[in-house]
Amino acid sequence: MYEPNSCNALAKVFYRPIEAAIRWCNLMDHETQILESASDDPALLLRNFPQWPCLYANTEKIFDAILHGELAYGCFGVPVAIGTPVDSSQLTVRHTELRLWMARYYPDQRPNFLFEQPHKQQGIISIGTYLALQADRDSLQLQIKKIEASYQQLINELEAIGIERENIHQLVQANSKLSDRSEIGYLKIIGALLELILGSSPSGKPHSVFNSQSSIVDSITAHYSGVTGLSKRSLDEKFAAGRRSLAQAKR
Repeated sequence: MYEPNSCNALAKVFYRPIEAAIRWCNLMDHETQILESASDDPALLLRNFPQWPCLYANTEKIFDAILHGELAYGCFGVPVAIGTPVDSSQLTVRHTELRLWMARYYPDQRPNFLFEQPHKQQGIISIGTYLALQADRDSLQLQIKKIEASYQQLINELEAIGIERENIHQLVQANSKLSDRSEIGYLKIIGALLELILGSSPSGKPHSVFNSQSSIVDSITAHYSGVTGLSKRSLDEKFAAGRRSLAQAKR
């Protein structure tokens, strides 16, 4: 059930960074004055409100967390991928994401708009708590979708690797023994594939879910356990030889 008088008037589904900082500093009585004076330029906070140094400091902490990927953000309340450019005047952070970020990085800070005091009565859920739980659920559903997409991408990449392995295997069977020149060529291909899988686009977006050679080896051995030639030792040796061969070719 809900307790009408327990609604947290300070809580919102999402906040602009300066709105969150105002609540964090317990300056809601001055919110209108602050927003009218420095809503579009946080740098003005130091000049216009020197009596409240925490206002500028807390605003900068939130922007810094967004910049370094520690705090998820959105545009007018709609979540966007980390790294997506958003104008500072349109930048927002969700209540649930802000609460999780503060609990992790500032555990000694428990502002009322994020962390309500426990109710004396049992079985009562405030509106603020309900909104936070609903936002938590939405965030978890979004994370599940991302995990499912990453898993499908991994399956596709492993299937592609399996096709390439089968083509090489058929070629080896047809020619019984590769010439030195052919072996060097395939080592270069292996090295190039590794660099591609572990590389990133010019914008910094990874080409795949793999972040190291060992993670690729672990995935292959997990999916092709017992297959001749795909043991961890064999893969480590071939991958290392492939990268060396490609590096020598670049010189």
